[in-house]
Amino acid sequence: MGAPTPAPPASAGAGARSGALEAVYLSPGADIDGFRAAARRLAGRGVPPERVLWSVGEAPGLFGMEPPAPADDAPLNLPRGVAAIVARVVLHSDPERYALLYDLIWRVLQGERRLLEVSSDPLVHRLERMAKAIARDLHKMHAFLRFRRVEGSDPERFVAWFEPDHHILGAAAPFFVGRFRSLHWTILTPEASASWDGDTLTFGPPGRREDAPAQDGFEAGWRDYYESTFNPARTNLAAMRAEMPKKYWRNMPETAAIPGLVRQAAARTGAMIEREPQMPVKRNPARAVAAMADQAPDSLDALNAIIKRSEPLVPGATQAVLGEGPLGASIAFVGEQPGDQEDHQGRPFVGPAGQLLSRAMEEAGLVRADAYLTNAVKHFKFEERGKRRIHQKPTASEVSHYRWWLDRELDFVAPKLVVALGATAVLALTGKQIPITRARGPADFEKPYAGFITVHPSYLLRLPDEAKAQAYADFVADLRRVHELGLSLAA
Repeated sequence: MGAPTPAPPASAGAGARSGALEAVYLSPGADIDGFRAAARRLAGRGVPPERVLWSVGEAPGLFGMEPPAPADDAPLNLPRGVAAIVARVVLHSDPERYALLYDLIWRVLQGERRLLEVSSDPLVHRLERMAKAIARDLHKMHAFLRFRRVEGSDPERFVAWFEPDHHILGAAAPFFVGRFRSLHWTILTPEASASWDGDTLTFGPPGRREDAPAQDGFEAGWRDYYESTFNPARTNLAAMRAEMPKKYWRNMPETAAIPGLVRQAAARTGAMIEREPQMPVKRNPARAVAAMADQAPDSLDALNAIIKRSEPLVPGATQAVLGEGPLGASIAFVGEQPGDQEDHQGRPFVGPAGQLLSRAMEEAGLVRADAYLTNAVKHFKFEERGKRRIHQKPTASEVSHYRWWLDRELDFVAPKLVVALGATAVLALTGKQIPITRARGPADFEKPYAGFITVHPSYLLRLPDEAKAQAYADFVADLRRVHELGLSLAA
């Protein structure tokens, strides 16, 4: 438990007198800003949890008390985990959430700095369960919300109805912005609504189920797809209801097919067992490649339009980052994937590693504007740590997913020399895992252009200070060789 509460000064006001209650009035829903301001004010004045009455959406004057006057209080010195669980539990529908959270904050400020590590503590246990309930509610909204097209809308608009258990709309909406960035849509809930117009996310008043379309023309095709992928041999009603509670079924077009699929499951499973095994049909890869060629883009602009429309292989990226530079550039540089700054700006090599590359190119006699710069992977893969987005190395399968795009891109640019910056670029260009230290220098990519392998500039940024100078000098020396080789190939 925390240390004894110090007696408040006499000038603190009626709310801080021994035995008097402090009334705090917060807005309905998840009033995180109001709660933080109130917690700073109360803790700064030494008001313990038992002397605070938390009210939501109620007018001042209840029980003859007046709300405390606003104050410009300094932020509280709290561990990062406490701030994180506050932001999550505020979304819960439990009316006691604010009192529980202030109790947590008070105990931490009174000396229990590692309180959240004590899972057996009743307060911590309850808050962790509430945080998990929010995570489940967010998952269900992400998985079970279905948009339906509004007939006759111009521009085309999609509307969805959803009934979350908690106040999660504000926390869930950015997920749908990232997933459906090019669409205009509205999510209606009994508490509030969220709308995206392709540029701005706004929140508005509650909606009604009847304000959302009951169905649209796409749903028949979606039900056909769901029925075709349903595996009768793995039917498990208990698991299905646990993962997809019936309260969400009314909003999901595929659930209309479930009763019939369940009734037919036993017969279909028996038929699958009785059916004689068949050898897989051999497909003709030459015909498949020819069919793909007929549908291939006929220009770099057409290819880039396809890349921009495609969903990221790993969700979260703001946009596809396309290559940059002139068609016919004699030298092309291929990196790994966009970073945080590239993802925000939509241009390759503009972050710290890109700035280092530009400086090294200039020292080596290369003009960046004359070269073509691109990445093996076109979307930013990252892990969120607090407010930072930390780069994650793409897997071999992710590199393979983007490889066709890269090959077509370089076909259109038609460089004489392609420089692979790092192991991921080498994998994308050759399909092989090749150590950079062994292959550094001119290389044969078995392509219509010459190859050169060197390190990625981000590698230099990660080196200890005592090794950076020599590594940078070696990198500039590589780029001088690239410059000389490019001149000889262009002659």
